[in-house]
Amino acid sequence: MSVADEPDPALAFLAGGGEMGARIRAHDWSESLGEPRSWPQSLRSAMSICLHSSFPTAIYWGAELRLLYNDAWRPVAAERHPRALGRPGVEVWSDIWSVIDAQFAQVLRTGEGFSTYDQLLPMVRGGVVQETYWNYSLTPIRGEDGTVAGVFNQGHETTERVLGERRSLAERDRLRFLAALDDQLRTSRDPAGVMHAAAALLARHLGTSRTAYADVDDDNDRFSIRDDYTAAGVDTSIGSYSLDLFGPRAAADMRGGSTLVIRDVAAELAPGAGRDMFRSIGIEAIVCCPLLKDGRLAAMMAVHQDAPRDWQPEEIALVEAAVERCWAYIERAGAEARLREMNETLEERVSAALAERKILSDLFETTTAFVQILDRDYRFLAVNKASADEYGRVFGFRPSAGDNLLDLLRDTPQREPVHALWRRVLAGETFSHVAEMGEARLGRAWYDMKFAPVLNAASDIIGASLFGYDVTGRVHEQQQLAATEAARREADALYRAYFEHTAEALFVVGIRDDGGFSIEELNPTHERLTGLSTDALKGKPIEEQLPADVVDAVSANFRRAVAEGQPISYREVVDLPSGRRHWDTILVPVDGPERRVTRIIGSSRDVTARVQAEEQLRQSQKLEAMGSLTGGVSHDFNNLLTPIIGALDLLQRKDVGGDREKRLIDGALQSAERARVLVQRLLAFARRQPLQAVSVDIAELVNGMAGLIGSTLGPQIKIVVEVGDDLPVASADPNQLEMALLNLAVNARDAMPDGGTLRITARGEDVVTGRSDHLAPGRYVRLSVADTGIGMEAETLKRAVEPFFSTKGIGKGTGLGLSMVHGLAAQLGGELTIASRPALGTNVELWLPVGSAPAASSPTGGRDAAAPRRNGTALLVDDEPLVRATTADMLAELGFTVVEAGSAEEALDAIDRGLRPDVIVTDHLMTGRSGSELAAETRGRFPDLPVLLVSGYADVAGVDPDLPRLVKPFRQVDLAARLAELTGR
Repeated sequence: MSVADEPDPALAFLAGGGEMGARIRAHDWSESLGEPRSWPQSLRSAMSICLHSSFPTAIYWGAELRLLYNDAWRPVAAERHPRALGRPGVEVWSDIWSVIDAQFAQVLRTGEGFSTYDQLLPMVRGGVVQETYWNYSLTPIRGEDGTVAGVFNQGHETTERVLGERRSLAERDRLRFLAALDDQLRTSRDPAGVMHAAAALLARHLGTSRTAYADVDDDNDRFSIRDDYTAAGVDTSIGSYSLDLFGPRAAADMRGGSTLVIRDVAAELAPGAGRDMFRSIGIEAIVCCPLLKDGRLAAMMAVHQDAPRDWQPEEIALVEAAVERCWAYIERAGAEARLREMNETLEERVSAALAERKILSDLFETTTAFVQILDRDYRFLAVNKASADEYGRVFGFRPSAGDNLLDLLRDTPQREPVHALWRRVLAGETFSHVAEMGEARLGRAWYDMKFAPVLNAASDIIGASLFGYDVTGRVHEQQQLAATEAARREADALYRAYFEHTAEALFVVGIRDDGGFSIEELNPTHERLTGLSTDALKGKPIEEQLPADVVDAVSANFRRAVAEGQPISYREVVDLPSGRRHWDTILVPVDGPERRVTRIIGSSRDVTARVQAEEQLRQSQKLEAMGSLTGGVSHDFNNLLTPIIGALDLLQRKDVGGDREKRLIDGALQSAERARVLVQRLLAFARRQPLQAVSVDIAELVNGMAGLIGSTLGPQIKIVVEVGDDLPVASADPNQLEMALLNLAVNARDAMPDGGTLRITARGEDVVTGRSDHLAPGRYVRLSVADTGIGMEAETLKRAVEPFFSTKGIGKGTGLGLSMVHGLAAQLGGELTIASRPALGTNVELWLPVGSAPAASSPTGGRDAAAPRRNGTALLVDDEPLVRATTADMLAELGFTVVEAGSAEEALDAIDRGLRPDVIVTDHLMTGRSGSELAAETRGRFPDLPVLLVSGYADVAGVDPDLPRLVKPFRQVDLAARLAELTGR
């Protein structure tokens, strides 16, 4: 039934009440509390108070605690309004009933009120459980029979304040942790020390079982944990891992640059999705932060827990902040931002103190003085109301005329100091005194007191007077200002110590009234690096300090920092007395009193070494990419050349055609041979040439090559050979090394068009750790080829080993000579270095690892040796039909019965069917199994069966170094020689 607009006096208690008054009057109460006319007087009275209260108020009535509430309480109900009206409390608050049920039960059972402050109630809002906090009271409402019939509830939400205080505490905790982290980082001298210190501090702060950090290989998958910090009893995670084994979720987050958060590995990850990998190293929960560089995953840092853990947002944020700070510290120091925050905090504190001072000053001007007059026996002759009230406030008694001050202060700690002051004035002294007075239990205050003796007409002292003022606020303000000033002095001292002693170049830029800029101060590091002086520059416009060509760029960066009002960073190139340097610069704008940027603090770090390393890396990656391309192309080209050279060789050996045809065949064969040499150079650059590295006597090789080099270079060039007597043997391919030496000599000849001196030297050298970025420590042979030619400029020298780069002009060189030697050195485990200066000549050094066996004799023999005929069966395996056909013809001419196979599998099938060849000649790279795999399989079955591996590509992974090889393309004489070595026939 509805009671809307009912004029019945019995419903007067529901009059007014805004929206909720109207809703209660219109509500159908017949199925719950009954019609309002019949409500007991206790509910009527409580309801009237509820509706007209401006404070959030609700009533829970009856055995079911049905809910009624006022307009102010509607935000408490939120989305439960208006459905909550008249519903049982357990239904309305089903989400928090487990908390408040006991509280209601206590009030109903005992009849005593209940109140709580900042009570946590996990309340559902918007379909999501949220953490909420409340101050509220529950007051029993007694019915007419004296029993508790309902509960009167008033309260308000404190979530924002509680969470704000928590955030403030968390922020202070976070700042303390980061400050401690900064202290740790500041004492670390290397990246490893930085990361270990951070890992230890983070693990102890969060109470985790382990903190680890790893760097990621270039393949974006393999990562290595080189160090970690573990709690007591927890195993280390140091080792090498594959990221993909930790599942698609971890891999995607890391490579995408997102923080990985797993609270329960067993619950969140399915089998096969990384669960087993995480648990195998004791990880049941993890927060892992990636570091991306140029879009590639470069490093990771993670906290591990050996049990499921509900990571809180502030914990995750703290890990991210710590990790970010570690990365930033390694890349560049972040002290400027911290100093700026410190300065801003101090400025805010000073501003607040000054504001408080003004307020206290205003209060002081309107405060009535405390006036007291005592006779010589310390009895009050007069005391004003303000003074008496103050005594009551701080001492607990109100003096009046005739009372004895010392008697009133009997048995209190204040009696003696007060007596001492009045005794001085009664002795005739006039003075002022500031002191703190009052009982500690009541509250003490500071007073500025002015004492003077009271004289009669005869100038005799008959008493003493006191005029006092409460200056507690002023004293506290002075104390606060003193503390603030001490903090500022401490900050200034820290800033000055950092400014004077940091290895970074710091500078302070002032902003003039016209918007221009001037240098205010440079730190010693800046002055040392740039040669500039603060004394010479201070206060002068930058237009008078810097060259005209850099003023615009510098001013633009300063203006951007002022406009954005926040730190900016950029890289700049600076020409210094020591040469051109690359700097990473950060500009931090600093606000003045009117929140206007008045100066800029700048920090510059010399990153020249890093820029140079990055450039070297780019060059290395470029050469590697070109090497992969040329290596693949050369492999295919070798397969094309093999049948061409084989066919031409056959035609030449059979003396086919007349004189003209023979000349054409000879010319074609010479061109094919030149193509073969070109391909070998490409493969050498790409580090893909098939090498047979043996121990080589470098002295014998160099001396043996001297005559050939001399005839090649001509009489204008003097050749000097210097080889040490104790020269160790080198590990090298003698054929390729001879070609490399000849290439270097030809390059030297071209660099000396008017003649000169070519000096070839060989020495044994020891390489120690740190001497070279590319050579492992150990013993090497350093083969040097130096000329007195035109030399190279820096840009030319930078590109010298690039394939096809040449300064000789079109048609005068392939541009592969130096690139071939470079590739040969790298493939042998050595290094090529070039030093050159224009007009002074060039020195090329080939570093070769020392061999471990006696030196092999230099290659002898020629291509034109008669090919002896052999007997037996040869199993020929090659997936290229033309190559296979040409090789089969050569083998047949050598007297072999040839059985052909197009793959390793086909060859093994023939052997399984009973074929027993006398020799196997197989290509290396084939579809399916490789030639080296075929050789391993057949050797396992027939240990004495000779196998010759034919290849034009040095993918030697997994290939037995003792397996004989023949380089494509080849002629019949080459094939015959290798078979003779194998079969001994």
